[in-house]
Amino acid sequence: MAQNKTKPTVLSVEEFLDAVADENRRADCYATLELMRDVSGEDPIMWGTSIVGFGSYHYRYDSGREGDAPLTGFSPRSKSLTLYIMAGFKRYDK
Repeated sequence: MAQNKTKPTVLSVEEFLDAVADENRRADCYATLELMRDVSGEDPIMWGTSIVGFGSYHYRYDSGREGDAPLTGFSPRSKSLTLYIMAGFKRYDK
């Protein structure tokens, strides 16, 4: 079975965000960072090389595949800022 590529790393969130070339997108990233930190109550960590994640949860599919993922997070993609809000986020259902 293939291994997940998106795992927590020790890469620097600040170095990653500082490398965002577009000044407006970088400002949006830092605003999103503070918003997600406040809402989640978690410190940000890099998941893989391009996702800033907050918290984590374990999932298991009926197929037997399982892994860990951030509860919520974001990634500054080339054309947009992508937000990740997982069903495992405790207040998501409310």
